[in-house]
Amino acid sequence: MAAVTAHQTTQKTLGTANAAGGAGSTAAAGETDAAAADHLAAFDAAVAADERIEPRDWMPDAYRATLIRQMAQHAHSEIIGMQPEANWITRAPSLRRKAILMAKVQDEAGHGLYLYSAAETLGTSREELLDKLHAGRQRYSSIFNYPTLTWADVGAIGWLVDGAAITNQVPLCRCSYGPYARAMVRICKEESFHQRQGYELLLALSRGTEAQHAMAQDAVNRWWWPSLMMFGPPDDASSHSEQSMAWKIKRHSNDELRRRFVDICVPQAEALGLELPDPDIRWNEELGGHDFGAIDWSEFQEVLKGNGPCNEQRITQRRRAHEEGAWVRDAAAAYAAKHAPAQTSPRTPASASASAPTSASAQHVEETA
Repeated sequence: MAAVTAHQTTQKTLGTANAAGGAGSTAAAGETDAAAADHLAAFDAAVAADERIEPRDWMPDAYRATLIRQMAQHAHSEIIGMQPEANWITRAPSLRRKAILMAKVQDEAGHGLYLYSAAETLGTSREELLDKLHAGRQRYSSIFNYPTLTWADVGAIGWLVDGAAITNQVPLCRCSYGPYARAMVRICKEESFHQRQGYELLLALSRGTEAQHAMAQDAVNRWWWPSLMMFGPPDDASSHSEQSMAWKIKRHSNDELRRRFVDICVPQAEALGLELPDPDIRWNEELGGHDFGAIDWSEFQEVLKGNGPCNEQRITQRRRAHEEGAWVRDAAAAYAAKHAPAQTSPRTPASASASAPTSASAQHVEETA
């Protein structure tokens, strides 16, 4: 980010900001109003030029807070989102389907780790973010508060929920914050696999027996409207979209992305031989896209308040898994400490010639719970 690095803070100020929040900050100690104005102007110029903001670059406090909120919610959604489909791993109808589903759930865990790591570049910690999730002070996507009642739900989640995620997340590969954008490149590649497996699963059911077709249609009926809600509230009711777009954290508004998703799904539903549960969907020649029916935003708000079908179940299971996995984290930390390189004191010229150099490599153990 050349425009910002030319106006970076002094070493003392940058160190103070990093200690407090992990990145350059408007609240840096000793910074004058003129210096802050220069930094802000350089930051704005870099964003306008589509340059990447990196962790040690100066950034407004509000930009940093917005990123932490968004990345935390995204990471939490990946981790909580493992639950609805993991419920079907032991009941998958074939070994092939089981292997696919296991790989997908494993991918979601990896996505959460990428995103927690990206958030940590801003000075927060994974422990802090998880504590806030478990205490109900941070959210995850409302879509995961709905139950998976049949095997067809696994297909509907893949086609609709992961399809909506791809529509929303591909533009994030061009997010103005570098670590988030880079994490999204790999995540989107894997999400495209998830969407394809869901589509293929629904296609097999749709072309199967009458009962299988009915099961697929029922799953689409239940997941369609919650999938449209995934993009967030309408633009005129969104409290974050306008500023996030100005900072190029996100590139399109909620309503733009929602309409794009509908346009993608209409021909796919026809190919699947399934109907979208919205009689108001029709082509709008003037807009060059599909119109669709009104969304029940009261349902969305109720789920956000914790009154969805599975809110309590999801967060209770997450807390329990975290508590039961404490021994794994403790063991991993102890193992890493045991195998860390030993600290050696500087050698004297005589001892240096008499002893052979030694080396030890730290064993990196990924947190698994």
